[in-house]
Amino acid sequence: MAVEELQSIIMRCQILEEHNFNKEDFGLFQLAGQRCIEEGHIDQLLEIIQEERNKIIIKSMGWNLVGPVVRCLLKNEEEDKRKNYFLTLDILVKLCNPKELLLGLLELIEEPSGKQIAQIILLLLQPLQTVIQKLPNNKAYSVGLALSTLWSQLSLLPVPYSKEQIQADDYGLCQCCKALIEFMKPFVEEVTDDKENKENEKLKDELLKFCFKSLKCPLLTAQFLEQSEEVENDPLRCFASEIIGFLSAIGHPFPKIILNHGRKKRTWDFLEFEEEEDRQLADSMASLAYLVFVQGISIDQLPMVFSPSYLLQLNMGHIEVFLQRTEESAFSKGLELLENGLLRLEDNNLLYQYLEIKNFLTVPLELVKIMTLCPIETLRKKGLAMLQLYIDKLDSQGKYTLFRCLLNTSNHSGVEAFVIQNIKNQIHLSFKVRAYPWDWLSIYLFTCGIYILINRIMASLNLLRYLIIKDNENDNQTGLWTELGKIENNFLKPLHIGLNMSKAHYEAEIKNSLGNSQVAPMCKDVCSLTVSGQEIPNMPPEMQLKVLNSALFTFDLIESVLARVEELIEIKTKSTSEENVR
Repeated sequence: MAVEELQSIIMRCQILEEHNFNKEDFGLFQLAGQRCIEEGHIDQLLEIIQEERNKIIIKSMGWNLVGPVVRCLLKNEEEDKRKNYFLTLDILVKLCNPKELLLGLLELIEEPSGKQIAQIILLLLQPLQTVIQKLPNNKAYSVGLALSTLWSQLSLLPVPYSKEQIQADDYGLCQCCKALIEFMKPFVEEVTDDKENKENEKLKDELLKFCFKSLKCPLLTAQFLEQSEEVENDPLRCFASEIIGFLSAIGHPFPKIILNHGRKKRTWDFLEFEEEEDRQLADSMASLAYLVFVQGISIDQLPMVFSPSYLLQLNMGHIEVFLQRTEESAFSKGLELLENGLLRLEDNNLLYQYLEIKNFLTVPLELVKIMTLCPIETLRKKGLAMLQLYIDKLDSQGKYTLFRCLLNTSNHSGVEAFVIQNIKNQIHLSFKVRAYPWDWLSIYLFTCGIYILINRIMASLNLLRYLIIKDNENDNQTGLWTELGKIENNFLKPLHIGLNMSKAHYEAEIKNSLGNSQVAPMCKDVCSLTVSGQEIPNMPPEMQLKVLNSALFTFDLIESVLARVEELIEIKTKSTSEENVR
C-alpha cells in the first residue's frame, strides 16, 4: 500500500516543474516514503529513486528520507537489507539538495546518546563530508557548523583511561577520532593548496578552532599507552599527532602557538578566535604543551636554543592549569610536565627571581593540595617528590622564600614538618661545604628556620599564658593542669635550654665579628661561593651584625614571655596548695 501511494505521488509530480512543487507534495512524499521504509519495502523504494525520470523529484524531496534510512541502519537489519539501505543513503546523498541534506544530517548526529553517539557519527561522517564538498558556497561556515556539532557529541563520550579501556573502546571514541581525521583531511588540503583564496582563510579559522577544541576534549584528560612498541597502535596518540600536524599545515605550527601564548600582542588573525582564546583555551594550550614536551610529539620542530629555565617558565602556567583541575589524569599530566621541566635544570640553579612570577609560587601550593587532599596515594607521593625536586632546583634565597610561603599558607602539620626537615638539611649542607659554618649563608638559613618558627612559639606561649590565667588548677576545665608536667618537660624546659644556647652562641658571634672586623677581608678566598658560574659577594660586616642583633632581640622577646609563663605557673600552683591546706 505504501509503495503504491509513493508511486502515485511521484507520477503526479512528474508532470510538474520543480518550482511548482508545494508543501502538500513534500508532506505526502515524506509520509509515503517513510512508510515504505518502516514496512520493509526498501527494494521497491530503491528502484523508484534510481529511475532517471524521478531524479528531479528525489533532488527536491528525497532528503526527508535520510532520517528513516539511517534509523533502520542503526537497528542492525539483515545483511541484504543493510546493503540496500546503504545504497539508498548513498544515492540520496548524491542526488538531494546539499543544503537541506547538511541540516538533516547534523540533526541526526545530535539526536542519539550513550553508545549510539559513536555509531551514528561513524555512519554519517562520509556522507557529511560528501555533502559539504558539494556545497557551492559558504563552505567554511558549513565545515565549522559540522565540526562544532561533532565535537559537542564527542565531548559527551567518556574518555578511556586504561590500556584495556582503550583497546575495548566500548563507547567508540577512539574509532570516532580516527574517522574525524579522515573527515578533516580534504578540507585541510584545500586550505594548504590554495592559500590565496580569502574563503579559505575562514575555513582555516574553523579548522583551527576545532583543533583547539580537540586538544581540550578528549586529549586533555586522555591517557596514552606507555610501552614504546605500542605507541603506533595508540589511537588517541595518533589523533593528537594528526591534530598537531594539521595546526602546522594550516599555518599555525605549535612552536609559534606555544611561544606566543599569553603575550599581549595578538596571536591570531581572526578576532573571534582571539577572544575565544582569552576565555577558553588555557586547557587546550596545557594539553598541547604536554603532548609536545612529555609525549615528544613533533618536538623536533621546537628550536633547541632555549634554556631549561625558560622552558620551565614557558610551561608553569600550563602545569598550573593541570593541577587546578579535578581529574586524576589531569593531576598526573601536570606532575609529569613539571618533572619534565625540572629534570632539565641542575640543582640550586633556579634563581629566586623566578618566584616573583605568580605561577612559580602557585604551582608548589597546588602540589601541597595534592599531597594533603588527593585520595590517590600514588599521586600524593608523586606530588611530594615533585615538591622536593622543585626545592632542590631553587637557589638558596629561592628556597628561603618558598619555605616562608609554604609555612605561612599550608596550615598542615605534615607540610610544616616537611619544610622544617628541608631547612635542617640546608643547614647541614652549609656545614659541609663551608670552611666555618656561621658565615652569612648559614646565618641566612638558620635565621630562616628560627624566624619561621617564632610565630608558632610565641603563639604557643601566649596561648599557654592565657589558659593559666583563665583556668584555675582546682577547676581544670581545659585539662591544662593535668598535662602541665608533660608541657614543662617537653616544651618549656627544652625551649629554655635552646634559648640559652642560642643567645650564648649569637653573643659569641657578635663578639667575634666586632673583634675580627679587620681580619674578614683576608678570608675572602676561603668563603667565596659560586652559583651558575658567578661568585656571590659576602655579606657586609654591618649586615652580619644587624642579623645577629635582630636574632638576639627575638630571643629576648621569647624569653620574657617564657619567664612570665613560668612565673604564672608558680603563682597558681602555690595559691592552690595554700587553699588546699586551709
